[in-house]
Parts: sequence; structure tokens; C-alpha cells
Amino acid sequence: MWSRDSGEGKMGQERDHATRASGSGGRTGANRMSRFWNAMKRTVTGDASPPPDLEQALDAVRGKTPAPVFWLLGKTQSGKTSLVRFLTGAEDAAIGSGFRPCTKTSRLYQFPTSDAPLLTFLDTRGVDEPGYDPAEDIAQFDRQAHVVVVTAKATDFGQGNVRHALERIRAASPSRPVILAVTCLHETIPRKPHPTPYPFETLAAHPGAPIPETVPQHMRECIEEHRRAFAGLFDACVPLDLTKPEDGFAEPNYGGEQLKGVLLKMLPAAYRQTLLRLKEATDALKGVHQRHAEPIILGYTSLAGTAGAVPIPFADMVILPGIQARMAHHIGQIYGQPLTPERLRELAAAIGVGMLSRQLIRQAVKLIPVVGSAVGATVAAASTYALGRALCFYFEAVCEGHVPTPDALRKFYHEHYDAAEKQWKADHPKAEAKA
Repeated sequence: MWSRDSGEGKMGQERDHATRASGSGGRTGANRMSRFWNAMKRTVTGDASPPPDLEQALDAVRGKTPAPVFWLLGKTQSGKTSLVRFLTGAEDAAIGSGFRPCTKTSRLYQFPTSDAPLLTFLDTRGVDEPGYDPAEDIAQFDRQAHVVVVTAKATDFGQGNVRHALERIRAASPSRPVILAVTCLHETIPRKPHPTPYPFETLAAHPGAPIPETVPQHMRECIEEHRRAFAGLFDACVPLDLTKPEDGFAEPNYGGEQLKGVLLKMLPAAYRQTLLRLKEATDALKGVHQRHAEPIILGYTSLAGTAGAVPIPFADMVILPGIQARMAHHIGQIYGQPLTPERLRELAAAIGVGMLSRQLIRQAVKLIPVVGSAVGATVAAASTYALGRALCFYFEAVCEGHVPTPDALRKFYHEHYDAAEKQWKADHPKAEAKA
């Protein structure tokens, strides 16, 4: 590791320069950095008692952060976990342990973390039990869910309880989209390959459209039966077969991209962008650690952007340290690298000063109505994303047996800050136009 004294000395010189240049603004920035590292230290030492006002502020920000909510309705073993795995890239074990009970018969899974969720799944488990009453779930979920996804196993025709529940859920919010996902298609054609190219494209736009004759007869009859059983209760039908690579099918995610396309079409614009960004970011990454860390970074970036839009100067300087500290802690867990006090000092020396001047500028600009919020959101999101990627860069190097120099880490941070800033502006054109 590099010399702590030399790193901290350089950091101190730059901080003194920033303070002299900006007067009280420098002191405010230094206080902001102090809050960040104090928050990090609480995380490292296991202090589970963060300021109550911070928790209250974070709860308010989470409520305003666009995260798609999918209500999964279907019997046990109907393919719901496979659907979640496909949309998130998470492993079955992580999905299973991530769900937590929220009503007597349902549970909730926030991906990648409940602190900063990008996607939320509501799973109704009791729907295949006799006498299931969806009233409690409707009261709990009706205002939260953006899309209902009904999963029906292709060869399972006992869907009476599911239909009964769907009738009441549909009646509660008739305008909310419902997707009928007919799953496990391979069970209709044992030991035979899937029909290619994917022949069910028209069912997404026209649920009652005829199924092509090229589809094997038994598969076609099974899909037709499910369309008949749920007639009038769904807006799109997507037959699919989400299997694991070791199952030996040529296309493990058969129909998966079609399902994702339907979800994107049905989601409101703000929520649609979240799903798009998640796919693009994770597809571009090859390393296992980075693929797991990227959703964490994106979740906290979205949360930070929302906090940065608060139109009160310096208000988010209380919230952002908590957001970024929790992100750093989660990333450290992914890499199996504990955030020791020594490591925190190294990261502070290398990255901390790089964020200082940007924070001061962002807070000053917030004095300008409308423009300030747009700029604040952009800088908060970009700095959080760049910090997350810089932490990955640092931990990746540590895992390989060396530590990047402060200059290399700072350069990496600024490169990703600039790229994230451009991407955030592209994703939020209305806010950028106002600015």
C-alpha cells in the first residue's frame, strides 16, 4: 500500500488550497467530507444507530426514486424465481434469501438491496391454496405495483384459484397492465428443441392472435388453454422457457427478451429507463465481481440523484454521505474486502479531494431556482456512480495483490464521473433542458 503520510500530506495541501480559494465554502466542503468518512467509520465499526433524521430523509428519498414494481402472481413452481433471475441476473440462493414476508401470504424482494432498490418484486405465494383471499394483498400492493405478471406453467391447467385472485386484482386497478407468462414450454415437447425463430411475437401486441402452425401441436394447445382460462384478464401473452445453461437448451432464456420488451413497453417512462440502464450496464461487464457490484452502484446512484435534486442548498450534504457510505460498505462485501480504518484513510486521500470542489459548486448552483435542482441531481448521481466504480477498481486491484496509486485512482474516478454525467443528462433530457 502507498505511504499513508505522503497521501494524507498531499490531501491536506489540496484541502488547504481549496479552503483558501473558497473561504467558508471550503470549510463547508471539508465538513461534508468529514460527515462522509464519519459515516464510513460507523459502517466499519458496526455502529447500527445512524442519526434518526438521516433515516427519515433516506426513507423520503427512496419513496421518490423510480424503481419498477412487478407483482408476481402464480402457483408455486410456476417459474417466478426463474423470471426474477432473468431480470436481475441474481443467483437463486440470493433471490431466495432476499425475499422477506410482508403479508400472511406474500413477500417482497428489493433488488439489489432494500437500501437502494432498482427493481422490486411482490410475490403472492398463497394463491394456489384453497380459500385464498387477495383482499389483504390488494390493500398492501395495489398502489405500489406497476405491472402484474401472471406465471402459469404450460402443462398445469388447474388455474382456477389464480384466475379468481386475478379477477379481483384486475378489478381494483383496471388500467394496470397484466402480462400472462406461459412458462416451462419444454415440458410440452420433451427432448425436442424449441421452435425457432421465436414464433410468438404477435401475442405481445395482440393477445388473441392465432398461434403459427409451425409451433408443435401440444405446445400450441397448452398455450391456447391458458389464454382461454385467463380470457379478458391480460393485456399481453408471452410464452417463455427460462432454464439454466446446464439444462442443455440452445437458448436458456427462450422468450426472455420478448418478455423484457413487453415490460419496457408497459412501464411508465421513468421506470422503463431504470430497467434499460441495468441491462446495458451489466451486459458490458465481464468480471463476476463487477457484474454483482454494478446493480448496487446503480441503485445508490439513482438514490443519490433523487437526493441531489432537493432544492434546498446543503440539505443533501447530510443525506449523501450516508448513501455513499452504505454503497461503499456493500461493494466491500462483494469483494470480500473489509473497510478497515487504514483502507478508509487511503481512499480518503485518493478520492476525497476529487469530490470536494464539485460538491461546493453544486451547492452554490442550487440557489438558482429549477436549474439548481437539475444540476444538483446530475452531480450527486455522477459523483456517486464514479465513487462506486473507483471502489471496484481499488478492490479489484487489491484482490490481484497490489494497490493503485492515488493518482491512478483519482484519474479513474474523474473519467467515470465525466462519463456518468453525460449519461445522466442523456437519461434525463427534460431536467437538462431546464438547466
